[in-house]
Amino acid sequence: MNVQDTLIWSGLVIGLIFGATGQLSGFCLNRALKEYWQSGALHKAQSFVLALCVAVIGTQALAQFEFIDLSKSIYRGPTFSWLLVPIGGVLFGYGMMLANGCGARTLVLCAQGNLRSLVVLLCLGISAFMTLTGVLGPVRQSLNQMTAVSGGSISDIPVAFQSWLLGALLLCLLVFSFWKLNLLRHKKDLFAGFTVGLLIVAGWFSTGWLAFDEFEPVNLVSLTFIAPIGETIQYAMIATGMKLSFGVTAVLGVLLGSFLLAWLRKGLHLQGFSSPKEMLRYIAGGVSMGVGGSLALGCSIGQGLTGLSTLALSSVVAAAGILIGARLGFHQTA
Repeated sequence: MNVQDTLIWSGLVIGLIFGATGQLSGFCLNRALKEYWQSGALHKAQSFVLALCVAVIGTQALAQFEFIDLSKSIYRGPTFSWLLVPIGGVLFGYGMMLANGCGARTLVLCAQGNLRSLVVLLCLGISAFMTLTGVLGPVRQSLNQMTAVSGGSISDIPVAFQSWLLGALLLCLLVFSFWKLNLLRHKKDLFAGFTVGLLIVAGWFSTGWLAFDEFEPVNLVSLTFIAPIGETIQYAMIATGMKLSFGVTAVLGVLLGSFLLAWLRKGLHLQGFSSPKEMLRYIAGGVSMGVGGSLALGCSIGQGLTGLSTLALSSVVAAAGILIGARLGFHQTA
């Protein structure tokens, strides 16, 4: 296959598996945080952290054996905005709570007939492109330039400390994931954690090695859902002027994978809004996620897993902002 075919099929397959996994397990940072804050249940959060652990191990292994060059990813850029990245993270986390799910979870729910999620997706995708390349783009670019600071990652510290620090990080993640062996009693969440982590690695491998062509270079990316949702909406409108990308086919794959599993399990049900007030809340959540995710360079998957797997400082800042925003949104919706 040529580069374009590789991107299309790898994105579709990875998206299919992610969608089916999300439909089966309910994998979502929003749900994990809500369950813990409401009842103290930890297994969803442990599943998410396990996915992060697997993603870090696999991604760093690919980089170590030179299958991919993480310096070419958006997360390991030379600079990031000390202002926009944390603010974007807070906005995304807040919107995630208002909309009752992140971008990835919203795709999964939409595929099973949740019309609330359809509204959120439209608001998220449009507001994301408004922020990236639309009317808000010049403002974002100006602020980004004015507040840029040097980026960084674990690879920037002395070599003697790199292995020790990475080992300590992975040990902490594993201890949390299997604390009191709680996750072993929730097989679906255990499966989801391993699977999603491996899909992050598969995304890096697909775009960084399988589709590598020095004469036709492609962006080094993995799973993320803010810009790709907007790009998918754009592709639906002007397909003749665009090429299918890894992100678009991954989004389509998530929808298809979730739909197929919901259909097989007889879980397809139309759901709508209970009131105009609820609709406004979901619209606000979608817009907040679209704008916030664009400023933070990713979502709970794009920064919380994919970005953190590169060990980039900007991803740590964005992930912290998402958690803070989610906590604020939880109080607002509780």
